[in-house]
Amino acid sequence: MRKITYVIGLFVAFGLLAQDKTAMKYAKTITADDLKAHLSILASDEYEGRETGKKGQKMAAKYIAKHFESLGFEAPVDGSYFQKFDLTEAQIGSVYFRKGDDKKIGFEDFVYYSSSETSGEEYIKAVIADEEKSEDYTGKYVVYTAEKLGGLQAKAEKAKEAGAVGVIITLEDDQEFESFITRYSPYLKRPSLRMEGRDNESTKLIIGDKAMAEWMFDKTYDEISAGDESQVIFNADYLDRPVGTENVLGFLKGTEKPDEVLVITSHYDHVGIINGEIHNGADDDGSGTVTVLEIAEAFSTAAAKNKGPKRSILFMTVTGEEKGLLGSKYYTDTDPIFPLENTVANLNIDMVGRVDDAHAENSDYIYLIGSDKLSQELHNLSEEMNKTYTNLELDYTYNDENDPNQFYKRSDHYNFAKNNVPIIFYFNGTHEDYHKPTDTVDKIDFETMEKRARLVFHTGWELANRAERIKVDKIKEEKVSGD
Repeated sequence: MRKITYVIGLFVAFGLLAQDKTAMKYAKTITADDLKAHLSILASDEYEGRETGKKGQKMAAKYIAKHFESLGFEAPVDGSYFQKFDLTEAQIGSVYFRKGDDKKIGFEDFVYYSSSETSGEEYIKAVIADEEKSEDYTGKYVVYTAEKLGGLQAKAEKAKEAGAVGVIITLEDDQEFESFITRYSPYLKRPSLRMEGRDNESTKLIIGDKAMAEWMFDKTYDEISAGDESQVIFNADYLDRPVGTENVLGFLKGTEKPDEVLVITSHYDHVGIINGEIHNGADDDGSGTVTVLEIAEAFSTAAAKNKGPKRSILFMTVTGEEKGLLGSKYYTDTDPIFPLENTVANLNIDMVGRVDDAHAENSDYIYLIGSDKLSQELHNLSEEMNKTYTNLELDYTYNDENDPNQFYKRSDHYNFAKNNVPIIFYFNGTHEDYHKPTDTVDKIDFETMEKRARLVFHTGWELANRAERIKVDKIKEEKVSGD
């Protein structure tokens, strides 16, 4: 009996070893050179920063679709690789405060943000907040005076609860204000994209300086006190138009469990051209996009040798992440091509080409976020794949629910997670070139990127080929919306 058990054990071990060798064979087709070749195209100036709905994004979509076609993947959207949908582009027009003929101009004298509708000039009543009391601010703009910019969200929520339609923060520190307006005005003045119509419940948000407060209340900054009121004219116009964009999907059908689907994602859009400078987005998220392309090719190569995955795999590069996770939200909330209840997991890759300061002495790491949020089994599987194949340092710093960065809610996996699909988010951390024109191909560490890509491949291979789909053991009872 013991001898028979031993023999059976040898066969089982041999089977596992063969599977390991097969996975390793195809993982090795993912190379630094191939990653660099793809990225040198997608993150080149020719692609103009791949802004959602613009020329460069469309070029990138065609490049990705052509790659999926070359791999022989099914085009799962009614015979197309493109999941097309429309967004609304909101271009801000004239924004100002006016008293008589005297004006304070938006993005010169103050910063303005809102997603609510506007109707030209309107008289508004502004009142200095009394932070010691609970006041009724129905229909008013609440003004907070502050030395530094902090606790902005809490102030806005408190004012909204008290009925305010707008929140004005005036900063005493001129240097802080100049830094803020210089940094944010170029972004906020640019067109924004949204999936839904305008939200008239949205609170208007204005950041000004002490000179604006003095102008508004006809007092020196030191004389301004809680309860002071002012009536001025405010104007904000939007010029909205429809914009078409698309997710790009390639489908590899499973050999044994085709209805169970693993989704591997990245976002291929970036922020485009700002102030005449192309933001190439090599790391964010050109690195993730080309990683998906290489992983897709590895699985395709295996399938061509009759080693295709038992479960189906959807390779999806999404649009509109930089505009609010819009492409992944469209897929999960509006048009899931494959039912979410049949979706085994989502592996999302967003920024995997750089090394952050915290790991300057050891580049063999990757931040993992979300692996244990919905499925302990997924987390354990991920750990085992790394231990078996890649031996990277798995850093869970940003997985902490109390981490102030809240990266768990800031990339496309979140739209799957909110629908109780287990996820892993692969991330190299931030760096000084984040959302700057200096996020370029020459700064990518392709050797490290290769190792990270192979980890995702091995994790995907196991998820697609194991006997049972992973279990969801931490279901969220209430779904929440993505950012």
